[in-house]
Amino acid sequence: MVNAFLAHDLLWGMTPEQLPADVPAWVIEALSDGQPVVVRRALSAPGLIAVGVRGRLREQRYATVMAVDAVQRRVKPEDLCHVSIGRDLPAVRGLDQLRRMLDGCGWVWGVSGSAGFELASGCVALHEGSDLDLILRAPQTLERAQAQELVRIFDTAACRVDLQLQTPFGAVALREWASPARRVLLKNASQACLVADPWNPQEQAA
Repeated sequence: MVNAFLAHDLLWGMTPEQLPADVPAWVIEALSDGQPVVVRRALSAPGLIAVGVRGRLREQRYATVMAVDAVQRRVKPEDLCHVSIGRDLPAVRGLDQLRRMLDGCGWVWGVSGSAGFELASGCVALHEGSDLDLILRAPQTLERAQAQELVRIFDTAACRVDLQLQTPFGAVALREWASPARRVLLKNASQACLVADPWNPQEQAA
């Protein structure tokens, strides 16, 4: 059951009663308001999911675990591709600009980060300087030339766009994969390591 939940999924159902006794007051406030928690890329015991609670401030992030049995609702990043909010912000305009291209790219994509949180929950999370965080499900190799073309397109958007490629072995930043670096940082539930090929992490750079 735990494997059904992926990093960046938003989950509803966690309550302050499920938290440790010594949590900051803002964490209790966030959950009391009915906010979702965000699935983290981390290991957890059977029956539990590694999650994070978001506060109103950028530095307010609290890592904890949630019982699988407590989950009442789940929203995945790809569920948010065509959700709109009536706020005139660079990240919202950027998403509007890129939707058609992303829909036609042949890959499953989704919205994460502050934009995904606000689109899914209605809780204000975006501001004028917010990046647009996206994910791309990439079960097969996305060539570096393709990554470079995506970066060029993203750089024409109304805001900075940060996209994570979700490979079968973990996540890698699109901008890093598009760079000349021989090895890139691959993050999964157990570690972050430098690899030559995020789709074949055992392969060493020549």
